[in-house]
Amino acid sequence: MSLKSLLHWSYIFPLLSLAYYLLGLVDNNGWLAGLGSLLLIASVLGAVHHAEVVAHKVGEPFGTIILAIAITVLEVGLIVSLMVAGGKETSTLARDTVFAAVMLILNGILGACLLVGGLKFKEQFFARTSGNMALISLVAIVVMTLILPNYTTTELSATFSTAQLIFFSVAALVIYATFLMVQTVRHRNYFLPENDDQPHAEPPTNVESFLSLGFLIICLGVVVVLAKSLSPTIESAVHGLGAPQALVGVIIAAVVLLPEGMAALKAARRNQFQTSLNLALGSAIASIGLTIPCVAIVSIIYEMPLVLGLDIKSMVLLALSLYTVMLSLSRGKTNILYGVVLLVNLLAYIFTVIVP
Repeated sequence: MSLKSLLHWSYIFPLLSLAYYLLGLVDNNGWLAGLGSLLLIASVLGAVHHAEVVAHKVGEPFGTIILAIAITVLEVGLIVSLMVAGGKETSTLARDTVFAAVMLILNGILGACLLVGGLKFKEQFFARTSGNMALISLVAIVVMTLILPNYTTTELSATFSTAQLIFFSVAALVIYATFLMVQTVRHRNYFLPENDDQPHAEPPTNVESFLSLGFLIICLGVVVVLAKSLSPTIESAVHGLGAPQALVGVIIAAVVLLPEGMAALKAARRNQFQTSLNLALGSAIASIGLTIPCVAIVSIIYEMPLVLGLDIKSMVLLALSLYTVMLSLSRGKTNILYGVVLLVNLLAYIFTVIVP
């Protein structure tokens, strides 16, 4: 690799973020806190850039899986670190963040891709089978982990007992693992773009791939520690606005999903909606299928309360989002109406978070 390649922003900003944290600047307020927020976003973007380099090396659909898992590791790291630091006061943080991630992915990322692709190409095509497989997996995990806790009777409302938490965490992992096996081995052809006629850059060298893998790990670690350190600033800003605590979960999910949304939009603009679909739905499944088991382990080890059940308003919005996505993906081709409806669903969700 040349010296010019090593001076790329994706190498510089993660190192600057690490230096910012090690120098203890995260404990300051004012413009230094703002600088930390900018470095946090730069590190998230760097993580996705390096994940894309690695993904380009291994090809599809493994590339989108790597990106989805990298994003999920970010989300899990942030939630777990904030849960451990916040104690009982963060009993709903995992639920709020996972629910926000699912809503942002289904309505925001997927809706924006449908709108952008529809505006540029009128119609885009994809394999209906891949969407059906992903949605079946997602609906099963969502219902078992976010809705069923409201109707079990062993513990208080909206919570699982330890045995129930273990069972449904394992169930989520089984569904996600089976989906991965189907996506990568048994029915891999369902998830490959059919109109992949765009010019491709040369794949990165082995040195570039391993270097990106190393910096991907650095970026993930930096994002977790920075977000944990900056969380009091975020919470203070939310409280200052008079907004509910659930908005913190939305902000965390938005920061983590920002780069993935950009990657999905880039694919839609290249007329590769299948890749956008793989990214969006694969990330939604990974977000809930991996996050819930991880926070369940933390909850059991530290004997922390974990509230998973959604309130009625959230269940209605979730059902609306899932039903809209199912109808939007039922024909194997897209148009702008689906995108507009999903984005309006997203605005309704965010509005009702701020004004419950």
